[in-house]
Amino acid sequence: MEQVRADGFDEFAAARWSTLLHVARLLTGGDRQRAEDLVQEALVKLWFAWPKIADQAPEAYVRTVLVRLAARSARRRWWGERPVEQLPDRAGPVDVSSAVAERSRLEGALAQLSPKQRAAVVLRYYEDLPEAQVAQALGCPVGTARSHASRGVARLRQILSNAVRPVT
Repeated sequence: MEQVRADGFDEFAAARWSTLLHVARLLTGGDRQRAEDLVQEALVKLWFAWPKIADQAPEAYVRTVLVRLAARSARRRWWGERPVEQLPDRAGPVDVSSAVAERSRLEGALAQLSPKQRAAVVLRYYEDLPEAQVAQALGCPVGTARSHASRGVARLRQILSNAVRPVT
């Protein structure tokens, strides 16, 4: 039974780990630890469903699980962390490339969206899924998914344009 279940699962998990982690990071607003937890939890759920899902669409299944787990985790009140007024001192100056800075800026902006908007934007524009698959992953009608994506993009534009101040 275990061998039948494991056929193909290990290869799928290894091949898709980095992509799933990146999608989860975007869904969690850039929090790598939460993203890793989400991917691990999604892969555990996929493991149990693997015999039924393996020949169908494991990618869509695990993506749907990720979106639902991210939405559920966003509603959680306590993460075991406490915000502080000032950040602790750093070891020294860090040279950050513009690509990393831009990614961080985008992750910060994504973190300000609602979980459904964030999921819709990530699935539609990062994963490049059609609206029907986004709606299926979110568990809502296509029009609602389209609305979440549209409002999310509009909010991202607003957030990112407010963050960029022209140099005078």
